[in-house]
Amino acid sequence: MSAMKSLSLAIEVATIRRDQALAQLNQALQAQAYADDQMQQLQHYAQETQMRWLANAQISTSPELLHHHYQFMGRLNQAITLQTGTLGNVAQRVDAARQIVLQAEYRLATLKQVLNVKQAELTKLQQRREQKQMDEFATQQTQRQRQLRTENSA
Repeated sequence: MSAMKSLSLAIEVATIRRDQALAQLNQALQAQAYADDQMQQLQHYAQETQMRWLANAQISTSPELLHHHYQFMGRLNQAITLQTGTLGNVAQRVDAARQIVLQAEYRLATLKQVLNVKQAELTKLQQRREQKQMDEFATQQTQRQRQLRTENSA
């Protein structure tokens, strides 16, 4: 029975670890969604700025203003490049968190399977004991009946 208690405790611990891994995965997914949102905002802002610049440049533009625009767009493209790197890092964390969840799920499933096998073995053993008791009881009943017949015949 202590093996069953140990298995139950191991399952409980594995369940807690799996739940923690799921929580970390959810956090990583939220971070990924946030990073994706930031990337979309940056890209949208860059497109919007470029469209405004093109519209205004047709009216009038100076070399100095053109230089500032290219500098600004360069910085904006740098921010987009950095955000792309951030997205890659976040994606790696999400993948790592998914692997941890899969490992935790596998461990939990394995422990539950071992517990089921042990329970089946215990049930089988109990059934054998009960069958043995029934057989012994039937043997004793048969012997008593023979003994009674023998006594009645004599």
